[in-house]
Amino acid sequence: MSFLTSSKEPTPVDEPVGEVATGARLLPRITIQAFCEHSQTAELVEAAVHDRRMSKVALTTHNGGLEGAIESYKSNPTPNLIIVETSLPTEEIPGALDRLAEVCDASTRLIVLGHVNDVLLYRELIRSGVSEYLVLPTSAQSIVNAISDLFAAEGAAPIGRTIAFVSAKGGSGSSTVSHNVAWAISQSLRQDVLILDLDLPFGTAGLNFNQDPPHGIADAVTASGKVDPTMLDRLMSKAANHINLLTAPAMLDKTFDFGERDFEQVVELAQKTTPVVVLDVPHTWNAWVRHTLATVDEIVVVAEPDLANLRNAKNLADTIKALRPTESEPLLVVNKLGVPKRPEIAAQEFANSIECRLIGQIPFDAMTFGTAANNGQMIAEVSANNRTNDIFRAIGMQVTGRSIPEAAAKSSSLKLPSFLKRKKAS
Repeated sequence: MSFLTSSKEPTPVDEPVGEVATGARLLPRITIQAFCEHSQTAELVEAAVHDRRMSKVALTTHNGGLEGAIESYKSNPTPNLIIVETSLPTEEIPGALDRLAEVCDASTRLIVLGHVNDVLLYRELIRSGVSEYLVLPTSAQSIVNAISDLFAAEGAAPIGRTIAFVSAKGGSGSSTVSHNVAWAISQSLRQDVLILDLDLPFGTAGLNFNQDPPHGIADAVTASGKVDPTMLDRLMSKAANHINLLTAPAMLDKTFDFGERDFEQVVELAQKTTPVVVLDVPHTWNAWVRHTLATVDEIVVVAEPDLANLRNAKNLADTIKALRPTESEPLLVVNKLGVPKRPEIAAQEFANSIECRLIGQIPFDAMTFGTAANNGQMIAEVSANNRTNDIFRAIGMQVTGRSIPEAAAKSSSLKLPSFLKRKKAS
């Protein structure tokens, strides 16, 4: 795990905080968990949610301080930002933060609330990867300013991870897989997920989530560069807790012809405002699909275990690798395994043939999947105990970087927390 190192120069911890600028930006849809040692600190952090910049933020407070955070994240996923209060002696704080880093995800950021006004400690924590150190007592506005500097300032790194699902062959089920994986991510990590249904004439995101919003992805794409975070918010529809959609119009009253970069602005804006962005890419091949696949963080090819899918998946995999020589290679999900009386290619043999890592094997289950599709529900809603839910969850953890493949776990090249790297180097 690596808490993002602050790029700004350390400032005096007692510097007065100015008024909020009129044009201050809203924070993206991040999740924040605060672990406080004192009730006054918890009240202070909770007061921060009343700042208008925090209107999209999900913030919860817990007891226990730094030790409470360490215990909690041994068995729970970490949010986008952790705020911890500590009254430990100066010399014990770095060691405790090392233990916290060991149980946190690589993308999590950290703000420490301390009781020691020590510039040397401040500099050491910033160098070790802590995003900010604030001395108590402080104000709610100071906390919001610190959060805003991390997530909403000019040049702030995008918070979202973009994951594209694409079928090797029409009917392979990439839309169903992508929607259920998005659901699994939202429920397991309790972070906001935005689904972009890029199949404008035939998209099924609205059907699968039983939504029929008046606006969607077509309005965002045709806004001719005028789309901004406020407009994107208006166009989204909320399908469930932590699930948002930009649905396709699914109408044939006009043709949908796009330029190579027409979706680029929408995807980049979504990446700046939502922690996980799932792209449901149609089974077609043109300039904008090619460009979109070249620019996302992860690509998942969904295929059925037959020869036509094998040929198409191989072509896709080779092309994607050539498009992205320095990026992650495409991943593979084999869908509809075990169709009665159908000869099949073994999933691992399929993966070896196209030289992609197999991250999921989904069995054919006509009754469950058919019921879910007809009801506009996810598999977890139709059958909570169905083992396919575990497969979707495992895929979700892989594509968001939350789990380590078995082979990598045995490797000596595992990424260490930034704290530990620096200590080992020294």
